[in-house]
Amino acid sequence: MEVLKKHFSGNLMSVEIRSRGDIVLNVAPSGIASLLLPNGRTTHSRFKISLNITEDFICNIKPSSPQAMLLLKAKLIIWDEAPMVSRYCYEALDKCLGDIMRFSPTYNKDLPFGAKVVILGGDFRQVFPVISRGLRQDIIHSTVNSSYL
Repeated sequence: MEVLKKHFSGNLMSVEIRSRGDIVLNVAPSGIASLLLPNGRTTHSRFKISLNITEDFICNIKPSSPQAMLLLKAKLIIWDEAPMVSRYCYEALDKCLGDIMRFSPTYNKDLPFGAKVVILGGDFRQVFPVISRGLRQDIIHSTVNSSYL
């Protein structure tokens, strides 16, 4: 039942914002989850995030590229199944959007994601990122709760 509520709410927000002619980007960490979202893409393909991400990683999006222009114009980013990915993915997107939004009138350096509205969806009590041969503290350290965001 929770899955239906979550997808209904996300779809309702997407439809409402798109009905005004604005852009909503729906992403999920896996291809299967992204198929459940309207015009969904994987986070790795949409934000050019490496599958083997580290603390120092930055998204491979040039500020003047078509991908950057799409991110600049988007009114909302809905990131489904967010707890499944490493905090470094969010931090890389935060840095990327900060660079892209820097010249926008809505930019605020004190707000996460360059003041872009990002909704992180998923069950934060249930699913954690997968860390190969990781100990409990490694897994906890990689969650979004351990991030500066």
